[in-house]
Order: sequence, then structure tokens, then C-alpha cells
Amino acid sequence: MEVTAKTPSLSKVFLKKLFRNKLATVGLVLVSIMVLLAILAPVLAQYKPNEMAMNSTLLKPGQEGHLLGTDNYGRDLFSRIVYGARISLIVGIGAVAVGAAIGIFLGLIAGYFGGLLDSVIMRFMDALAAFPFILLAITLMTVLGTGLVNVIIAVGIGNIPGFARMIRGQVLGVKEELFIEVTESLGASKWRILFRHVLPNCLTPIIVYATMSVAGAIISEAALSFLGLGIQPPTASWGNILKEGKDFLVIAPHIAVFSGLAILLSVLGLNLFGDGLRDALDPKTKI
Repeated sequence: MEVTAKTPSLSKVFLKKLFRNKLATVGLVLVSIMVLLAILAPVLAQYKPNEMAMNSTLLKPGQEGHLLGTDNYGRDLFSRIVYGARISLIVGIGAVAVGAAIGIFLGLIAGYFGGLLDSVIMRFMDALAAFPFILLAITLMTVLGTGLVNVIIAVGIGNIPGFARMIRGQVLGVKEELFIEVTESLGASKWRILFRHVLPNCLTPIIVYATMSVAGAIISEAALSFLGLGIQPPTASWGNILKEGKDFLVIAPHIAVFSGLAILLSVLGLNLFGDGLRDALDPKTKI
């Protein structure tokens, strides 16, 4: 009797590749912790993030029941950091969604239709990318004004060129595949081919690039808030916590240290996970 080997499912292959990468697993753990902190902030925080207690200012970690101490207004630092995780997550996902939606659409059109349309779109993307990312975000925030929504828009616009360039490169390769020629010969419309056949074959690099772009968006939000152009006090944001902590580095370094560590670990986790995701989704990588 002939025995055939059972082929493992794609999901099992993906998970085996992902968890075999120890750094990717560390990244996944760090990202999971960040997400859980953001979701469970009301449960984990013993104090309201904006509740001031002027008789308990600049307490060190562990004093008077404050796990990470307090800031210069007596606000519980742990509560502010876990609520700040929400802001970072919202900005990171929101900004990448804005940049991806516009950038992917423009990249698809430029790569598939080519010609003059391709030249016009990509020269505009080149002009947009010529601005340093943070300088572009600062300029947009100056025009739009401060606030959560405006931060998402400003950082999202800065992400458009990266997505457009990446997708255009993928489309140029996919549209030359035989199955695209067959679909065209069967009379399918160009838009149907673009969104039903070309786009699904570009999803892997989109997922990887989007994951790593979230890390950049978190850094950008923190930088804008640190400069006073992003999330405004008293709303808890890792950037404005860091800004307030810089004035007390000598007598209360824990304010800047813990907010800085939150940014560092979240960005590190996203980058490690993104690298692992890229390797796991690559069919050329051996199990």
C-alpha cells in the first residue's frame, strides 16, 4: 500500500518559520505586551492618568504605592505610560492605514498603467519623499494644528511615498506574469485585474512594510509631542511624558527613563517582529 506524506498547511508552515526565529518571537512578545497595556489600561491603572496630587510630586518608583513613581504634578507615571500606549497604538495604526490606503492606490495605478501617469505620480512621490520625514510632519502639523487626528494625518502623509514606491515595484513584476496575460485575454477589465489579481499578489510585502512602518509612526508621534506639536498635555503620550521628564533628569530621572524605555521597547518589538514576518512569509525560506 502506497503511503503519501501529508503536506503541512500554509498556516502551520508560517507559524513554524515565525516561532523558529527567536528574535521574531521576542518582538511578538513585546508587541503583545504593548497591545495588552493599551487595551487593559483602565484595568491596570490604579490612578487616573491626569489626576494630580501636588503633595506627592516626583516620587521615586515604589514610593506610596506608585509602581513607577510620579511626575512633577504628582500624576502616577505607570498610569500615564499605559494610557500613552493607547495613543501610540492609535497613531501608529491610524497613520499607517492612511499612508497605505493612498500609497497603495497610487502605486497600483502607476505600476500597472505606466506611461505618463506613472511618471507624474512617481515624480510627485519623489518630491514628497525629498522632505525629511520629521520635517514634513512638523510642517504639516504647523498647518493643520495640534491634536490626535492631525497627528495621524501628518504622519500618514509622510508614509505615502514609501508605500507607493514599494507597491509599484511589486506591480511591475506581477503584471508580467502569465496568469495576468490570460486574464486580460479573457476580457477582464483593467480595474478588475488590478484589484482582484494584482493586489492580492502584493499583500505579503504590504503586511511586512506596514508592520515596520507602525514603529516609525510611533517614533514620529513621540517626536512631534516632544516638540510640542503633537498630542497636547494633559493627555498622556510617551512623547510629552518624555518632554516633561527632561527638565527633571537630575532629581527625577525615572520620568524620562520609563517613557523612553516604553518607546524603545515598542519600536524594537515591532522591528524584530517585522523582520521575522518577512522571513516567515518568504516562500524561499526553508522550514
